[in-house]
Amino acid sequence: IFTKLNSLVTRQLLRLLLLHTAWEVGSGQLRYSVPEESKHGTFVGRLAQDLGLEVAELVSRMFRMVSSGRRDYFEVNLQSGVLFVNSRLDREELCGQSPLCAIDLEVIVDKPLRIFHVEVEIQDINDNAPVFPVNEKNLFISESRRPGSRFPLEGASDADIGTNSLLTYKLSLNDYFDVDLQKNNEQRKSLVLLLKEPLDREETSEHSLLLTATDGGKPELTGTVQLMIKVLDANDNAPVFNQSVYEVRLLENATNGTLIIKLNATDLDEGINKDISYSFSNSFNPNLRNMFSLDPNTGEVRFKGELDFENISLYELQIEATDKSAFPLTGHCTLVVEVLDVNDNAPELAVTSLSLPVPEDAPPGTVVALISVSDRDSGDNGKVTCSIPPNLPFRLVSTFKNYHSLVLAEAVDRERVSEYKIVVTARDQGAPSLSASSSILVAISDVNDNAPAFPQPVYTVFVKENNPPGAHLLTVSAWDPDLRENAFVSYSVVERSVGEQPLSSYISVHSESGQIYALQPLDYEELQVLQFQVNARDAGLPSLCGNVSVQLFVLDANDNAPAVSPAGSVGGSPGPELVPLSAGAGHVVGKIRAVDADSGYNAWLRYEVQDPGAAGPFRVGVYSGEISTTRALEEADGPSQSLVILVKDHGEPSLSATATVSLSLVESAQAVRWDSRPRGGSEGPLVDMNVSLMIAICSVSGLFVLVIVVYVGLRCRPGPEVMCGPGKATVVCSSEVGSWSYSQRQSRNLCVGEGTAKNDLMVFSPNFPPSSKIEGNWTGEQLICDGQVSLVVHSQKYMRYKSFYRIFILATVLGFHNVGIHSASQMLKYDQKKTQKPKAKIILKYTRSRKLPNNQ
Repeated sequence: IFTKLNSLVTRQLLRLLLLHTAWEVGSGQLRYSVPEESKHGTFVGRLAQDLGLEVAELVSRMFRMVSSGRRDYFEVNLQSGVLFVNSRLDREELCGQSPLCAIDLEVIVDKPLRIFHVEVEIQDINDNAPVFPVNEKNLFISESRRPGSRFPLEGASDADIGTNSLLTYKLSLNDYFDVDLQKNNEQRKSLVLLLKEPLDREETSEHSLLLTATDGGKPELTGTVQLMIKVLDANDNAPVFNQSVYEVRLLENATNGTLIIKLNATDLDEGINKDISYSFSNSFNPNLRNMFSLDPNTGEVRFKGELDFENISLYELQIEATDKSAFPLTGHCTLVVEVLDVNDNAPELAVTSLSLPVPEDAPPGTVVALISVSDRDSGDNGKVTCSIPPNLPFRLVSTFKNYHSLVLAEAVDRERVSEYKIVVTARDQGAPSLSASSSILVAISDVNDNAPAFPQPVYTVFVKENNPPGAHLLTVSAWDPDLRENAFVSYSVVERSVGEQPLSSYISVHSESGQIYALQPLDYEELQVLQFQVNARDAGLPSLCGNVSVQLFVLDANDNAPAVSPAGSVGGSPGPELVPLSAGAGHVVGKIRAVDADSGYNAWLRYEVQDPGAAGPFRVGVYSGEISTTRALEEADGPSQSLVILVKDHGEPSLSATATVSLSLVESAQAVRWDSRPRGGSEGPLVDMNVSLMIAICSVSGLFVLVIVVYVGLRCRPGPEVMCGPGKATVVCSSEVGSWSYSQRQSRNLCVGEGTAKNDLMVFSPNFPPSSKIEGNWTGEQLICDGQVSLVVHSQKYMRYKSFYRIFILATVLGFHNVGIHSASQMLKYDQKKTQKPKAKIILKYTRSRKLPNNQ
């Protein structure tokens, strides 16, 4: 479009310029004519000759021809100067009905510039036949019309002009009709059909005539139209339905536009008197017009609203059939529409009563809720059944029509399930069936049916003696699965006597928290183990209770200094110890006897001379307390010697005592009598063994320990027990405190042959309970020991498998109960660079002997 506009503007400017130039130079105009529909190349005129131009100069003078806004219908041969037809010419297409049809051409030459105007007239030829608007025309004429009646007809049209468009009409031969062309004015004429004779429908009901139109061209062309004339009867019969009452059934879920019935009424008349139009009667309910439609021509009754059986189940429609006569007649009928029920309404549920919450001790048969159901449908569509999911402690019981009771079917336990979400489903018996559901949340109320329970049957606690009054010892906790006051637990101690004092004088328990406190300092020397029971009671009605045992082990503290017994002479009489001058090195001249009321390391005593510079030729055994000579005595040593012996325990901090020993040097050996028998009685001699063997037993983890212990046990002979202080004493290695412990309640003599009994040389003898069982199996990959672990050994390094046996044997010798490896399933690794022996990383874990709940 843009290109075409630019071209038009350029041509207009060029034309103005050429017009101005032509005014100066001169101008000329030619006129040619050519018939339409001339073929390509048809000669029009000798344009160059008629314009006075030389044919040989056309090219040099830039001869050109421009058509005014039309396509190039004409072309000029530059070799001959002849104007000829270039494309098809259709006068009707170019000019329509215009009497004058011409194409303007402009011829332009240069050097000098000249413009010529050429007009080519397009002459009409008779190339268009007359055409009627339709091929067939229907006419309806009543038999009551009189002769001379005129009926207008639509004439034919001809696209040509002049005589080629002058039309004449002729009707086929008949006795009743003719055509007449009337002049309305000089330019317009009207065509009418003239009735010559009266019509009789009963004789001839239809006339078929051919109307021909002929133009004035040479040769002439014609056009025809078929006239179908129907004779109409007079309206003397009313429409009649084939039934007076129509009954139709329709489902209520019928879609919009559903055909209900097609009515049919007949009329004995003909033509317009027989044409029937259907309609609702005037008495028809206006509200029903929104629900039903009636086609006036076909008699089809359709549904166009919403049917609801539950609202209206029957409709009665009055319908009329009227002919289309000028004086119409009418027939009547009744249409009865029965609406059929469809299962389009789901059941409705309503919970009319609830008895909540339900106590967990409610008996079976307790009514929980009352449920009502309904369905607006009818028949099977309105029959409803109710159900609840299975595996619930409830069931539905039908009480009477449309009512159901939700009752308890079996006992419930709130601690197991605290509430139930019950989905009640109501389903009708329609096809397909519809259902509705409602959820009922049934809460179970608590009843005090659970006693408080502790997570373990026994609590074990270790506390050092001399604890401050009010010190917290441990906390016990009981759990009650009930709720509120039924789960509120209070604690108390079950009273009993401990010696001559009540238990409540030693400990107390907080009633709410379960924290146990010591009311007074505990003394290991008086009380080593305190066993008692704690009672846990809830606040329910009636209240329930549970007990747990508590074992309180008192651990020793270094609160007793060593007590040194008075020293005596060799013969046992009081006075200084007599030492013969002839005694050689190592001669025992006396012994310091000391005891410590504590135990373990706190009772392990060490003897030393307080002033080593003043000891002279004497020394004291570090652990035996024996005073002996370090060399042969001389007169220069003086007649007497006084030694201050310091006795210390191994506690933290260490406590000590001192003893002064007087020694008198005599010349006669008869004055010194050494009794090889112990002062407490007579027995075979015992081998003197340093107490350092005890340290080896507790610290060296090797098979050598086991050999020594077994050897000592085999060589030991029964002998009288040695009294050391107020009770029996023994040395043990405690796994809990990690030190030696000294007990005044048991002692055993260590014997390795004949000799003097050393009542301060004591070794622990393992005491295995009858129930303890140690099982071990080394498979080459795992070491599996069944039993509860009481020994803690942590190792972050890789140990050889022999080390496991050393730990195992050491723990057994030390008397630990239920020794085992808690988790020993570890991978073996081989050291390819060094020993080529298997190594495994093992961690022995400590577990308290208590039973954990299943969920921990």
